[in-house]
Amino acid sequence: MTLEELYKDLHAHPELAFAEHRTANIAAGWLDAAGFSVRTGIGGTGVAGVLRNGDGPTVLLRADMDALPVREETGLDYASDVVATDARGERTHVMHACGHDMHVACLCGVADELVRARDDWQGTVIAVFQPAEEIGAGARAMLADGLFDVTGVPDVALGQHVFARTAGTVLHRAGPFLGAAESWDVTLHGRGGHGSRPERTVDPVVMAAAAVLRLQTLVARELAPAERGVVTVSRLRAGHAENVIPDTARFDATIRTFSEEVRDLVARGTVRVCEGIAAAHGLEVDAVYTPQYPVTVNDGPEAAFAGETVTEMFGGDAFVPMANPVTGAEDFSRIIAEVPGAMLFLSAVPPGADYESLPNNHSQYAVFDDGVLGAGAALYAGLALRRLAAEAQASA
Repeated sequence: MTLEELYKDLHAHPELAFAEHRTANIAAGWLDAAGFSVRTGIGGTGVAGVLRNGDGPTVLLRADMDALPVREETGLDYASDVVATDARGERTHVMHACGHDMHVACLCGVADELVRARDDWQGTVIAVFQPAEEIGAGARAMLADGLFDVTGVPDVALGQHVFARTAGTVLHRAGPFLGAAESWDVTLHGRGGHGSRPERTVDPVVMAAAAVLRLQTLVARELAPAERGVVTVSRLRAGHAENVIPDTARFDATIRTFSEEVRDLVARGTVRVCEGIAAAHGLEVDAVYTPQYPVTVNDGPEAAFAGETVTEMFGGDAFVPMANPVTGAEDFSRIIAEVPGAMLFLSAVPPGADYESLPNNHSQYAVFDDGVLGAGAALYAGLALRRLAAEAQASA
């Protein structure tokens, strides 16, 4: 099976967080066939393969496996029509709208390349296929389940993620690379009744709408202009009929920040806004906070090493330094909080397309160029081999 065939197969068969059984089996089988020592079921559905080739550094390469609860509308001939049950017990369409299928295919391709080139390098390579990145739980689960006890502690951990920019470039920066993310699950409890008699009810729908709008001012009016933050309410649910005022309204929000100070400010503000609106209108509120992702901080020397590798492999125009971090979040941050490491963005917008106007990650229309699969596999391999080959040369 070629990498393109593997990618299209994975794209057509996406799986939600902690349900990546088919994907994990494919990854484990690929590693096993290449000669890696493979362990499955780490942190649920996680897979780790270890390839030892003498004394030397240990390099960890990571790919995430899970898809999103999104109904695909790309029109691709290999588009997903999968419907699955999510963690809430609700039926949902599933789509690889963030390119994790590409990450898996690229890392599988690396396995073959590393085995073919083992006369040219020395050390150990760890290939990690991680579950549940989209809910910020997979890396934590694998680490808690003894990932490094299974593989050994790496000297460096490296990852990449496809990104909506013209194919052929790699974006990167030292220091803060991606933001921290927290989620809020807010339920406003009112008193329901007939839609024609609102005066006999305490309407939680109107109050939820007020809270959603007021939360936007936390960034617009309480955060200093030099700071960065995002508050997005992405899910709002209430009622079942147009003539019934429900008892409850519920919304989910994601908050993105780059420092503990800003995170605390926005978190306190979220509680204050929700409790204040509830109290003003005679409702009760439950606000459940879940920290998901720490800030992704790229190690300075590893970031420089990655930039040099990209330039050496693909030319000077391929490496695009990032002036600012991105407000997206990644739970790879938990791995590179334990060991030195770095993450890169692999541009994957089809050639000739205007990436500024195209649907971005997490859109039901998101399309990534499968022509970058070879470059993605080569980048993973190059980052590992450039380090491990130096060790082989030093000991020759």
